[in-house]
Amino acid sequence: MSDYITVAKAADLKSGERTVVEIKGRYIAIFNVGGTYYAIEDICTHDDGPLAEGELDGVQIECPRHGARFDITTGKVLSMPATQDVQRFEVRLEGDDVQVLV
Repeated sequence: MSDYITVAKAADLKSGERTVVEIKGRYIAIFNVGGTYYAIEDICTHDDGPLAEGELDGVQIECPRHGARFDITTGKVLSMPATQDVQRFEVRLEGDDVQVLV
């Protein structure tokens, strides 16, 4: 069963920032891009690198290890060496709470 879990306060996650939370044994990266929140699993599908530590360019994140790129709005892989998408999670704002569906 999936539930929305509060992961941050909107006021604490400013535009252009990100945070990583652990929920149910999974690391999930939460991004604020221009006031819109996105969440993806914080593991590169190429070699399990920490995606949230990479360079964010708009809605694309580049893995800091080997440069694979992913779209944080969909989880789709955009460039090699990764060939598989990362899991994307639904995000909602409830009052000032940023919540992720897991």
